[in-house]
Amino acid sequence: MSKVKAIPDGMHSLTPHLVCRGAAAAIDFYGRAFGAIELFRLPGPNGKLIHACVRIGDSQLFLFDEMPEHGALGPQTLQGTPVTIHLHVQDADASFARAVAAGATVAMPLADMFWGDRYGQLTDPFGHRWSIATHLREVSHDEMVAAMQAQGGC
Repeated sequence: MSKVKAIPDGMHSLTPHLVCRGAAAAIDFYGRAFGAIELFRLPGPNGKLIHACVRIGDSQLFLFDEMPEHGALGPQTLQGTPVTIHLHVQDADASFARAVAAGATVAMPLADMFWGDRYGQLTDPFGHRWSIATHLREVSHDEMVAAMQAQGGC
């Protein structure tokens, strides 16, 4: 008898699962903007996707179409999102520029941050917020607190 893995190969303990108005278009955008590779999609009625999975870097991202009848609403319908999806990359400047060229809008320009990252935020065409970062330097907790206080807090 074979043992089934509790966490399948390629998965991590935490996986974002996004609701998108236009999930198929979101898959295309994530490919252009973040180099996402589509792993699979499950089409449902009326051309909607009931589940899809892409890989960005070493992580997977699930997404599906809005289904108001099941209480599944995306950020466009909700007029915003309280969630930011964080993406660590080798070159924040290049990744940021690629996402903007693909159609993301700048929510917070890239800058070198007191916690040691080059960091910025984007909003994708589906209303999801993304932060992109490259770690530049190690900063101790005490240094981080002092730098934050010097900038007037968050």
